[in-house]
Amino acid sequence: MTLVAVSKRQPQDRVEALLTAGQRVFGENRVQEAQARWAERRRQHPDLQLRLVGPLQSNKAADAVALFDAIDTLDRPKLAQALADEFQRQCKHPQLLVQVNTGEEPQKGGVIPGEADALIKACRETYGLSVSGLMCIPPANEQPALHFALLAKIAARNGLAQLSMGMSADFETAIRFGATMVRVGSALFGARR
Repeated sequence: MTLVAVSKRQPQDRVEALLTAGQRVFGENRVQEAQARWAERRRQHPDLQLRLVGPLQSNKAADAVALFDAIDTLDRPKLAQALADEFQRQCKHPQLLVQVNTGEEPQKGGVIPGEADALIKACRETYGLSVSGLMCIPPANEQPALHFALLAKIAARNGLAQLSMGMSADFETAIRFGATMVRVGSALFGARR
């Protein structure tokens, strides 16, 4: 089980406190914010692992590949192509998770469940990308267990071992449904100032 400390928009002192306590896996939502926060810290902590857990625009693919160890929000063919091009250009291969919009919410990123298998297949066969797993963010007003079960079913069907699901309010449920990563922000850092 991997604990991903979601540090987006958190004050520097709180991030430093977690680093001092030994936390080494952090999630960020935005490429530019992560560049400013982590460039120097990466030199100080070579064992640091950065995961992009927020949406990625295709035109930011180069910066994301250069900075992150994992991109957890691959959700469309155009982005798959941009990442494949950058992987080849930079000779760098961050871990990839496909984000599935299990609630089919229009305001959220992620491929809808009915199209997930096709996107995973295209990533592998068309774009030459190695997909390690899946990520989801259940709707706030629904029971997360149903969404975690759906994500686990899609992962099993596609031979994917990594499941990034569960946040501060529902990570215990996610673990019961097979999460291999949980993304926790407020439970670690407290409320944002």
